[in-house]
Amino acid sequence: MKKVRIFGFLLLSISMLAACGDEKTGGDAKLIRVGVANEAPYGYMDMEKDEVTGANPEIARAVFQSMGYEDIQGEVADFGSLIQGVNAGNFDVVTAGMDIRKERCENGNFADIEIQYGEGMAVAAGNPLNLRSYEDIAKNRDVKVAVMAGANQIDMLKSLGVDDSQLVIADDIPANIAALESGKADAMVATDATVNAAVQNAHTDKIIFVDDFTQPLIEGVPQVAYGAAVFPLTEEGEQLRDEYNEALAKLIESGELLEIIEAFGFTEANLPPTDITTEQRCNM
Repeated sequence: MKKVRIFGFLLLSISMLAACGDEKTGGDAKLIRVGVANEAPYGYMDMEKDEVTGANPEIARAVFQSMGYEDIQGEVADFGSLIQGVNAGNFDVVTAGMDIRKERCENGNFADIEIQYGEGMAVAAGNPLNLRSYEDIAKNRDVKVAVMAGANQIDMLKSLGVDDSQLVIADDIPANIAALESGKADAMVATDATVNAAVQNAHTDKIIFVDDFTQPLIEGVPQVAYGAAVFPLTEEGEQLRDEYNEALAKLIESGELLEIIEAFGFTEANLPPTDITTEQRCNM
């Protein structure tokens, strides 16, 4: 397999991004500004290199470079504020593996699917409460569960009967892990890749990834998420999205997308499906 070189994005402050103004095609290079959430392995800040990287930012890098964008800059923001931020002009595109959902489609222009993934859970070492599914959390009202603000898991948990009083909501994954480590939460939930990466990065024996986790079923439907880039609800955003989709299709067909995501622990099982489209997801 060809070795993939991972290019980090330069982390800029909001003020610096704003200073770029409309110079996206000015100077010596075309500029694209991407917004990500601090959620490994999808998109996150590499503290050692002081760079933004992750599976979805690196997909975006490859796509935009093939479109002629040489200067790609990244900004980390809270997951729950990403769509608002792209519509406010803080960045040109959100690339955080964000699941395509009807309510989100009403506020953002979603590109074609570029990754799919399931759910995961972390608990205290030894799993003292025997939690192996979201349904297990719903069965015990004394269980507290840490979840990221704006994440799909909030609606999933509520649909399965988890009470609001059980939710420990924080802005990012490190804060959710901290809640679990400190005992403020009995479990932490997110996508499977996110939870696994968070547990490994915590470097502690106090918490574990639940290997025998059972994927949730809501009204008989497996809760698989389909991630895509998000563009502003503007004519310019729609045009950029269409150009992105054309370049993304070539990336998938060439096999380069698989090479990119494999560098972050994903496999062929995480490749975009051939029988589900963004339009279908937006109308579900």
